[in-house]
Formats: sequence, structure tokens, C-alpha cells
Amino acid sequence: MYYRFGKFFYFFSVLIFLFALLYFYAALPEQIGFSFDDQGQLLRDYAKSTFFYGLISGFVLLNIATVYTPKTLETKTNRKLHRLFPIGDPYRDYLLAWFYSFGGWVNVSLSLAALFVHAINNQEVIGASSYNLWFTLMPFVLFVWMGLLFVLLFKKFKSTQVGIN
Repeated sequence: MYYRFGKFFYFFSVLIFLFALLYFYAALPEQIGFSFDDQGQLLRDYAKSTFFYGLISGFVLLNIATVYTPKTLETKTNRKLHRLFPIGDPYRDYLLAWFYSFGGWVNVSLSLAALFVHAINNQEVIGASSYNLWFTLMPFVLFVWMGLLFVLLFKKFKSTQVGIN
């Protein structure tokens, strides 16, 4: 049941990412700055299309990496993983929910990256400093999410050891 919420969050985050990327891409100048000096002069810039295709490539690669494991568990392709987390096991539901929600958080982080690039290139419209909370919150959330995976796996392995004795 939980994995359905994780799956919904994952697919909703894909829509959020696509909307954010297309919306912010339309508002960006032709040359996108990534590094500025103290006077506001551009130190390093890239073409708008390079940013777009780079972010899309990162999105596809990260989504393949995060969704591969739950898809192999759902389709029973990975027999060892399916044997460890059989159908009906409550930890299977938690693991699937974790993977899909982690993929969702990765997509939301990429959306925030697009927002950040938009904010530093359009300082007259939007200030990058107004989003400092979100920019520091996302790595913290991803770190906590990784810790939750280890807690989940620890509980699963502990319940497996208790079942053997």
C-alpha cells in the first residue's frame, strides 16, 4: 500500500521536473552563467541548449538508476531480491515505497537545480537568496532518506535472523 504513495509521488515529481525545466528554460537567456565574481561579471557560461540537454541527460540517468531496482522487484526479474522480499512481506512494500519516493526526491532536487540556475541568471526578477532554505534542505532530506534505507534493511535482516532461530 505504501509503495503506491511512493509511486504516485515519483510520477508527480516527474511532472514537476518537466514543468520546471520547460518553464525555466523559456525564461533563461541564450548564455547561462554558472559563476559570477563580486562585481556580478560572468566567469563561466554555457549555451542554453547545453544546460537543457545536460539536465535532461542527468534526469534520465538518475531515473534509470533509481527505478531499476524496484522495477526488477515488481516484475520478479531479480530472483535473489524477490526471494529476499517475497510478495506479502511488509518490508517489500516499504522497500518499494522507499525507492520510488527516493526517485521522487531526486527529481524534486533536479527541479530545484533548474530553479537555482534560473534564479542566478535572472536576478532582477527573482533572487537566489530567497530560496536558500530549499537549497540547503534538499541535500539534508536526501541524506535522511539514505539513512532510512539502512534502517529499513537493518530491520529486515534482523527479522530474517529472528525467523531462522
